[in-house]
Amino acid sequence: MEERIQQFRRAFLLGCTILGLACCSLAMAQTWPARPVRVIVPYAAGGVVDVQTRAVTIRLANDLGQPFVVEAKPGASGNIAAELVATSPADGYTLLVSAPFLINNTLLESNLRWKPRDFVPVARFALSPSYFTVPANSPANSVKEFVALAKAKPGLQWGDGGAGSTQSMANEMFRVVAGIQIEPVMYKGAPPVVPDLVNGLVAMAILPSSVAVPQIRAGKLKALANTSDKRSAQLPGVPTIAEAGFPEVTVLSWYGFHVPAGTPREVIKRLSDAVGAATATEEVLNRLGAAGGEAGYLAEAEFDTFMRNDTVRWEKFAKAIRK
Repeated sequence: MEERIQQFRRAFLLGCTILGLACCSLAMAQTWPARPVRVIVPYAAGGVVDVQTRAVTIRLANDLGQPFVVEAKPGASGNIAAELVATSPADGYTLLVSAPFLINNTLLESNLRWKPRDFVPVARFALSPSYFTVPANSPANSVKEFVALAKAKPGLQWGDGGAGSTQSMANEMFRVVAGIQIEPVMYKGAPPVVPDLVNGLVAMAILPSSVAVPQIRAGKLKALANTSDKRSAQLPGVPTIAEAGFPEVTVLSWYGFHVPAGTPREVIKRLSDAVGAATATEEVLNRLGAAGGEAGYLAEAEFDTFMRNDTVRWEKFAKAIRK
């Protein structure tokens, strides 16, 4: 009898503890955010990721009643920002702006001071097309024509805006799939590639839309393909890379929010819902479009599934590139 009483007491105390934690978590979600939220961008201030992030956080601050302070922490291909957020309190007050680097870096680098399990997804908020571009006077008017040109002239050079970036990985994958000898010229970001590409010092580059589209519309570059899985409203006449004959090179540039693992589930849900509401507004859609982006909202569960599928895609890229 005494043993049953003790078992009942333990079960009762455990139940009270679980109920107490649930109540505390719910209370935190109801009061969050009670102070400014830090939003850590892994790239330079004023760049495409920074601008698209601000397009969303301006609305989040208005809707949630607290400032969302965007801080640029560039360097080490996103690792500096990732480490900072990974070691921050899991309280919903420090967000990481995530992108494919969160997957790529673990495939390409060793001894990282953060791991994917240090983060949990909140929401994806934007997609950003990338374009396979060549100088305006290039004799190639399609991707297949460029491949023929590269095979006829081994050793052509392409502009690489940063190892591990979506565009860099796509360039490398294209080289492998097309079976061509083309050498990278390294630049500190995509914008510095443009003058040399316009002048024909490099033969091609896969560039983010924010960098490529103004030059394409000005007639200084030709877009032979869009590397996304569907045509973009920005340049609807440009075929996808799959339509151009190279479906293996399909890549998605995306941006989202991650938080440290252990962040209360209710806080993540509230923030995810707020991102969804923000990206459905005309003002945010216009800001994203002006920055070369497109709405690409996914809630936390869908974003998690997308990340898992995207990891498989990038793992295939990494294996192919290493061969």
